[in-house]
Amino acid sequence: MKKPTILLFSLLMAVSFAFGQGESLPQNPTPGHCYIRCVTPEQYGTTEKRMLARPAYKRLEKTPAEYKTVEETVMVKPATKRYVYVPAEFKTVTQEIQIEEPYNEITIIPAKLGTTSETIESRPKVARWEYQNSIENCKSNDPRDCMVLCYVEHPAEYRTINSQTVEKEASYTKTQKGGKMMTLTRQELVKEARVEEVAIPAEYKTITKRVLVKDEGVREIEVPAEYNVETLTTLKDPGGVAVWEEIECTLTDYNVIPILYEFGSARLTSESRRIIDNKLLKLMRDKPNIRVELSSHTDSRGSAEANQKLSQARAESVVNYLVSRGIQRSRLVAKGYGESRPRNNCVDGVDCTEAQHQENRRTEFRVLSN
Repeated sequence: MKKPTILLFSLLMAVSFAFGQGESLPQNPTPGHCYIRCVTPEQYGTTEKRMLARPAYKRLEKTPAEYKTVEETVMVKPATKRYVYVPAEFKTVTQEIQIEEPYNEITIIPAKLGTTSETIESRPKVARWEYQNSIENCKSNDPRDCMVLCYVEHPAEYRTINSQTVEKEASYTKTQKGGKMMTLTRQELVKEARVEEVAIPAEYKTITKRVLVKDEGVREIEVPAEYNVETLTTLKDPGGVAVWEEIECTLTDYNVIPILYEFGSARLTSESRRIIDNKLLKLMRDKPNIRVELSSHTDSRGSAEANQKLSQARAESVVNYLVSRGIQRSRLVAKGYGESRPRNNCVDGVDCTEAQHQENRRTEFRVLSN
């Protein structure tokens, strides 16, 4: 019966303190309702930046040489005269004839690529006011007496992006290749016939030749640039604005969330996640400025150290689940109390029923004032 009176007195004291500090009060308050002073959190968004991974460059490709085949008539014995009594005299000679022209062979030297890196800001520096308090050790009935306002700076975060550069463009060299020669044997007149003159016609031979029509060449191929899309975090709203949130007065006290854990485990079951969605997720989405403490407790069975670690892990599992559902981690506080805060007298050395132990195994939440 004294709880509403104490809560109303605490609220009046907090309002008086705020008024004394020059802070604004809730506008048009509803009688009998409670108001929590909150600080709006920073709001982040994402943006995409197109980063050059490899620049455009030219690739060279050689085209083969082209030939055509032609026939050519070559005289192998000239016309001469022959005499009846004294024949003509000849000598044999040889001659080198080119039957295939050479071509220029092209060797491609590929482009040489290197690497470079660029450091970009992936998350900007932010600074904000934060309250630090120690409610458990506070000896005053007014929680604000134990609060300390600190200006905390969170440094910027950077990311290094690697990319490629063209250190040397592609080139090519030419080397003469091919070409064929033919040795031709023929007779030359040494001495004419001296008696009866007889005409002897010339003799010819048809040879086949490969004539170069088009030399080897180089063709340029454009290789397009390649890009990567990087997702960056941007600060949309720095927050830090003091506002009043109207909530049910019971939410400032510890409220039990009926979560059942597996023995010795902090894993959330599908039923536990459904309870968190209905009991707490909706509240935090409806009241985007409030901060919540998640506290977990165990019964007295087992060692105090093991119970402390298990309760902390269970509180953090609820926090991690809410973060995965889109709630900012800065709005959540996980505290494990182990067996230090029983709801009954079931402490070490006391025989209790399973139902009494179950009463102490609980997860609770309460709304915190910023």
